[in-house]
Amino acid sequence: MIRIPNTRSEDAVRIVILGAGAGGGLPQWNCGCVQCTAARKGLILPMTQSTLAVSADGVDWVLLNASPDLRHQLAACTSLHPTSLRSSPVKAVVLTNGDVDHIAGLLTLREKTALTLYATDATHRVLSENTVFGVLDPTLIERKTVVLDQPFSPRPGLTITPYAVPGKIPLYLEGETPDLEMMGEQTVGLRLQSEGHDVHYLPGCAALPDWLVAQLEHADLVLFDGTIWSDDEMLASGTGSKTGARMGHVAMSGPDGSLERLSGLRGRRLYTHVNNTNSALMPESDARAAITAAGWEIARDGMEIVL
Repeated sequence: MIRIPNTRSEDAVRIVILGAGAGGGLPQWNCGCVQCTAARKGLILPMTQSTLAVSADGVDWVLLNASPDLRHQLAACTSLHPTSLRSSPVKAVVLTNGDVDHIAGLLTLREKTALTLYATDATHRVLSENTVFGVLDPTLIERKTVVLDQPFSPRPGLTITPYAVPGKIPLYLEGETPDLEMMGEQTVGLRLQSEGHDVHYLPGCAALPDWLVAQLEHADLVLFDGTIWSDDEMLASGTGSKTGARMGHVAMSGPDGSLERLSGLRGRRLYTHVNNTNSALMPESDARAAITAAGWEIARDGMEIVL
């Protein structure tokens, strides 16, 4: 993992990509695909599972999601190290959905340090109905419900507005015929605003309707769902039986893919939550060439963005 310097700036918004990978990370423990093999050989950088940290002052930090790799991610980022015997710069966590790769890291935060957990009512219910999350001491972990399209401030100087994006309920809650592009509280994007900056974080998104494209066009920075390059890549590579659409993720490529649909974005754009099967992870691939030509970047663990 890349170790991040502990530099502070009171007049800048800092975003640290603690993990840029999708569920399983890179390399995935049981996978010998081209990308996982390359990561094991040191040919491409490994990735932990997706989590962001954001700060409006370089002192207090808010986590966006909490991946299963959170303990290692916190250790790798010196800005998130304890500031005294029993304290942490991490003051809040904001969840975009109830997927395992976004909530399992909450269990790492059980060691008796106060913070605030923000999520929609639907995601809070997912946590409440799973008794293992009872290890989060309610006298220290304050659970606050966010409302779609209503801004809130997890820390002074930072405003976040959650909004519904097409998605599905978590895999472990699926029935026989899940709605793959539901609109509601189960999958949200986050709009971050601070010091005149406008950032959108969407690690999971199943489609790009016109209204969402328009909402992202003028952002300073968009971190978007980069799970798959092509909708059928898991079938084609022999690594799985589901399409990207069935998993609730829009592909990068194709006429309805994010490269085409988001070609009018004016700000910086990064793909995050990138699956180990995605050929764009390979520097010499046609997929990487296509996204680079379109002005996109692949996020990486340890990347820091200062606005």
